[in-house]
Amino acid sequence: LHCALNMETVEMNSVSLKRPCSEDDVANADEIKRQKISEKSTTENDSGQSVETVTEQTDKTLLEDTKNEIIPNEESEEQEDEELEDSDEDGDPESFADMMKHGLTESDVGITKFVSSHKGFSGILKERYSDFVVHEIGKDGRVSHLDDFSVPVDDEDPSEETFTVLSDEDKQRLEELQLLKNKETSVSIEVIEDTKEKRTVIHQAVKSLFPGLETKTEDRDGKKYIIAYHAAGKKALANPRKHSWPKSRGNYCHFVLYKENKDTMDAINVLSKFLRVKPNIFSYMGTKDKRAITVQEIAVLRITAQRLAHLNKCLMNFKLGNFSYKNHPLKLGELQGNHFTVVLRNITGTDDQIEQAMHSLREIGFINYYGMQRFGTTAVPTYQIGRAILQNNWNEVMDLILKPRPGAEKGYLVKCREEWAKTKDPAAALKKLPVKRCVEGQLLRGLLKYGMKNIISAFGIIPRNNRLMYIHSYQSYVWNNMVSKRIEEYGLRAVPGDLTLKGATAVHIEEGEVDNYTIHDVVMPLPGFDVIYPKHKIGEAYKEMLVADNLDINNMRHKIRDYSLSGAYRKIIIRPQNVSWEVVAYDDPRIPLFTTDLDKLEGKPLPVLPTDGKFRALKMEFSLPPSTYATMAIREVLKMDTSIKNQTQLNTTWLR
Repeated sequence: LHCALNMETVEMNSVSLKRPCSEDDVANADEIKRQKISEKSTTENDSGQSVETVTEQTDKTLLEDTKNEIIPNEESEEQEDEELEDSDEDGDPESFADMMKHGLTESDVGITKFVSSHKGFSGILKERYSDFVVHEIGKDGRVSHLDDFSVPVDDEDPSEETFTVLSDEDKQRLEELQLLKNKETSVSIEVIEDTKEKRTVIHQAVKSLFPGLETKTEDRDGKKYIIAYHAAGKKALANPRKHSWPKSRGNYCHFVLYKENKDTMDAINVLSKFLRVKPNIFSYMGTKDKRAITVQEIAVLRITAQRLAHLNKCLMNFKLGNFSYKNHPLKLGELQGNHFTVVLRNITGTDDQIEQAMHSLREIGFINYYGMQRFGTTAVPTYQIGRAILQNNWNEVMDLILKPRPGAEKGYLVKCREEWAKTKDPAAALKKLPVKRCVEGQLLRGLLKYGMKNIISAFGIIPRNNRLMYIHSYQSYVWNNMVSKRIEEYGLRAVPGDLTLKGATAVHIEEGEVDNYTIHDVVMPLPGFDVIYPKHKIGEAYKEMLVADNLDINNMRHKIRDYSLSGAYRKIIIRPQNVSWEVVAYDDPRIPLFTTDLDKLEGKPLPVLPTDGKFRALKMEFSLPPSTYATMAIREVLKMDTSIKNQTQLNTTWLR
């Protein structure tokens, strides 16, 4: 993704930075064609994640911060959805930059202030996804690294032959039996070269590769057959067989997942398909960005390290390692944050500008805004839908999700919206929508099931976390706007009436104690029924903003409990930890500027960089707590607008 992030004054006057396409760029044309709009969307996870994201998909990809709801394998429908999502977009003459002119800019969502005084400069963020690396920081403060492919030695593990003894045809038949896809009640496998050892390996292979199946040996016409059958009917499908797991071994295999250009949810769905298990047996502390290299811990229930390690031979863009057995899964949000290594290429700043910018980031920090990915990128921002839910205006909710909208969308979604506008017939609109897993498809199915007069139940078909995403987006929109007002009004110092946290409780800063606090102690509330508000002008500003949206700040309970907002507190300034940086010169934009965990494991040497290259890059590292956005830290360094709308207008060359 080649987004020029450009010089900005505080007033956001931008100057375009464009670089001519080279022959190498043209050679990458086929690669560019394969880059669908959807490939540039990723997620941010508040309860676990601070990941930079660029999102060009509609609401369905903007998964809300507490998301841990993996879409189950609906097999044929899901497969069809994935094939369609991976297929090329309908030919559309409108350029991506033209489509994105309908999107949001930072000022649309309240992101308007900077804390530093240096002059901004330009650079290219994520020219290659490998320019953005995220390492998870666990609750013990340890940074996750992939540095060991070895498998814990375990006498109970089946032999390597287990993975090769069954033919592809046998595996296909066993999978169909396991998933109850046909009427067969058993599968017979003839034992060629019959020996007791060979039969044992086949028994082991079936039981370990197809949890839920049992086996027995039968003689038929002088030949030996292994018969596979269901141990406990449908109940056995999701549960690895309890009696086959050694008591001495922890129930969960923990491992480090290294992935490139794939988000956590997709990665787990792929792993579950290869292992033939349900995705919900995996757990993790947070979802990670797609367009990046990320390293995080995953735990899986009763799958051996040996089976997981075997996947390294057949998976693209993933590596699994650092295996261990433990007695507990992982919980969403139980991490300290993430460590980022970011390369901004083709920077224009002087050495002085860069030093000032990075010193300011380290000493003062950045405004803890919710980043652009929180709000969607099409002409219908997610916060508008959230506002309509809170207003109990369900016709508006339905209309905002389904009505035609300008901007970057898949062709079939455009056709579905047109059909809806024309007929208001959910069945007719659904026929235009081959991908049923998206929010639009789910809502239409709900309308078909419950009728147009029961939109609340129809909307309830959408997974809970996706529904909550909308109202959290509205809270974030209010918070961003209020923080900008707070900084405009009172600057970067604590003032009487501000809020600070004593433990988990918010208290007002009184006149006589202001000198005991700095801006780094100040928090502001996300609106809700269980928070208090500042006692100065900004407290009134919250009320006024909600009144303008036909909402009552003193009554944030909703008649549907799910949509009642309790609120929360959020620090207004974040100071990153472990900040370091260097400026490096380079000639070839395709050459990586640092080595990854995988490079080190594979023994790849450090890249040799010229002392006086054509281009300069800023390589920076920093750690952020959960619920913060790396884009907002980078925005503070460059003084630029991080919205896709702005970036695509600045530079519309898209690479890799």
